[in-house]
Amino acid sequence: MSAAPRTAVLEARAIGKIFPLGGWFARGRRGVHALEDVSLAIGAGETVAVVGESGCGKTTLGRCLIRLVPPTSGAVLLHGEEVGGILARDPQRFRRAVQIVFQDPFSSFNPRRTIGQSLDDPLRLHGAGDRATRRERAVALMAQVGLTAEHLDRYPHELSGGQRQRVAIARALAPGPELIICDEAVSSLDVSVQAQIVNLLRDIQASTGVAYLFITHNLHLVRRIAHRIVVMYLGQIVETGEASALARRLVHPYSTALFAAAPRIRRTSGPTVAARPAPLQGEVPSPIDPPSGCRFHTRCPHARTRCRAEMPALAGVADRLVRCHFAAEIAATGSPPAD
Repeated sequence: MSAAPRTAVLEARAIGKIFPLGGWFARGRRGVHALEDVSLAIGAGETVAVVGESGCGKTTLGRCLIRLVPPTSGAVLLHGEEVGGILARDPQRFRRAVQIVFQDPFSSFNPRRTIGQSLDDPLRLHGAGDRATRRERAVALMAQVGLTAEHLDRYPHELSGGQRQRVAIARALAPGPELIICDEAVSSLDVSVQAQIVNLLRDIQASTGVAYLFITHNLHLVRRIAHRIVVMYLGQIVETGEASALARRLVHPYSTALFAAAPRIRRTSGPTVAARPAPLQGEVPSPIDPPSGCRFHTRCPHARTRCRAEMPALAGVADRLVRCHFAAEIAATGSPPAD
């Protein structure tokens, strides 16, 4: 994947999200710390993959970026302009620019409406002409995702899971967006269908220049589609960089363990692979009461006294950003200095 710089379409600056617990009267007292100090930018025609364990904040990040969920702190910018202001003045401008494809392609559609009716809605809302013009555009969208005009007259239950997800992609493409957020868009599909959908997304990106935020826990797909990778743990970014750089080597102990845990086919020949680290011990801490200091220190094999007391910053180490006090030492020697 190319590492050439790209103009940012959407940018998140220090996004935080706390979901309050206990009803209205408990607001501000206690809550789920879903995101903390998350910053990233998605360039035109770029795919940024967000990976991490379940509950790390991936989906919340996507929903904050598209404003399905308002962030508690920080800012989201579209071409440098704060999204809140755009939504107040011209909400359709933002909805045209940024679309989302959800995880479950069946629940994404009204079962009582045909595929054609579901595709007609965004076209009508965004002023795509009269009914005949919209129908013609719907047929073109179906062809773009590998389906035919006949599918427009079917209901969601009459399609396979892969076909429904293709329709969901077509619906997201209808307004002509600059960015599509793919929230676990292939996780509910068979492995062979996943590969087809990923190839489809790549082809669409090549022909339209659309950007993707690809949220997933499938690390094999990440290597196929991503230009950059963002690794999250307990609501924070712990490592991020060009996909090619992270494919060669990982620095943060969590990133290393996460990618090493992904099942892989054993090779009889090929490049030398470093020994896998020991599996992570313990459970993910509660986001209601996250650990002090580094949030990963309760499971980190390299944790030191400083890790328990001081939150590390997301800082540059060689060709990436890493949230670890000892990232430079780990990158150089494979382990931190003695405590």
